[in-house]
Amino acid sequence: MRITSKGQVTIPQEVREEAGLLPHTEVEFVVEPDGVRIVKARQASRPTRGAMAVARLRRSAGSVSMSTDEIMALTRAES
Repeated sequence: MRITSKGQVTIPQEVREEAGLLPHTEVEFVVEPDGVRIVKARQASRPTRGAMAVARLRRSAGSVSMSTDEIMALTRAES
């Protein structure tokens, strides 16, 4: 396996699956005397898309002043 001119290397699929490295997983490089280890990052450097969506929903949940019946009437397009 070679490192590209851009410093990239492909982690084989079997290794990614066994280590649980999904797309967009944050990793860290740990330099040791005999080489370098790649490990999952303890904390993501930025929130994931899912975490941001949940945060937006939590902020907006208190702003709804409609009853369940009113919301259901809107979804049914009752005129």
